[in-house]
Amino acid sequence: MPVLGPLSVTLEVPDIVPGVKFYSDAGLIATVEGTVARLRCAPQDRDSIVLIGGGTRKRLHHIALRASALEQIAVLVPQHGGTIIDAPDGCEAAGLWVRDPHGMVIQLADCRADDPQQPSEIFEINSPGRLVRKRRSAVLPQSAYAPAKPLRLGHILVFTPDVLASVAFMTNALGMGLADRAQDIIAFTCAKKDSDHHVVAFAKSPEVGFHHTSFQVVDPDEVGRGGRALVEKAGRGDWGFGRHTIGSNFFHYIQDPWGSWFEYYSDIDHIDDHDLWVPSNYGMEDSLASWGPPVPHDFVHNYEADSTAFATAA
Repeated sequence: MPVLGPLSVTLEVPDIVPGVKFYSDAGLIATVEGTVARLRCAPQDRDSIVLIGGGTRKRLHHIALRASALEQIAVLVPQHGGTIIDAPDGCEAAGLWVRDPHGMVIQLADCRADDPQQPSEIFEINSPGRLVRKRRSAVLPQSAYAPAKPLRLGHILVFTPDVLASVAFMTNALGMGLADRAQDIIAFTCAKKDSDHHVVAFAKSPEVGFHHTSFQVVDPDEVGRGGRALVEKAGRGDWGFGRHTIGSNFFHYIQDPWGSWFEYYSDIDHIDDHDLWVPSNYGMEDSLASWGPPVPHDFVHNYEADSTAFATAA
């Protein structure tokens, strides 16, 4: 099981300042060195998002995944249309650097797993015939809640010109598993053991690009509170509160300064053993949500494929 989980996303952007504010408002911790910003979740000691300033526009630089058996992957990558490359300028040479058949750069790092998460308080729901919460209110006054604090990067969604070809590369070369898909428009890949429903997902677009990162919070209430608070601070578009069909997670997406998205999520499906999981091919009516508000007109628009930047297009 070579790929074990997500590590980070690196973006080239014109100016890191709006990104540092946006992701700090989202609850990440920022460290800035010159024109590079590194953002991490409070419980972790590694980056989840890296912003490299000075670009002409926002562009996906690379994604990083935790993996084992790098020598095995190095043999398989060229057999399945990929290329082994040197580390890009300014990036650590550690691990294995790969370019997929569509040009997306992936760093694979054989690093230690994150510390196990501590159990959170159970999110109890009173339902017909099952009253588990008694003699107390489920909801405290608003002032009792701290701002949302992401616990970890859960998954990454990127654009690709050929969704099924990208899935084939991830499964055949990088040892991932197909979790589910919706025709050839969107697909979700996972690690083979003890994985969230998806680690890397793909949506169809004429070119490679970055769509969103998704960060776990404690429960659906924090998804809702955090999402509304970030919308008010960011002043951009949003989609949520809702629940996905594929993966089952509660979600709230907020648009970042360059037209891509940040997601808070909780309660995602877990695949403990991919050999015991049966992938589904959903209809397009289930590709985005089971329920939620109307989808923004540009939710699946790849601004990296445009000749104009998001600020102009918006």
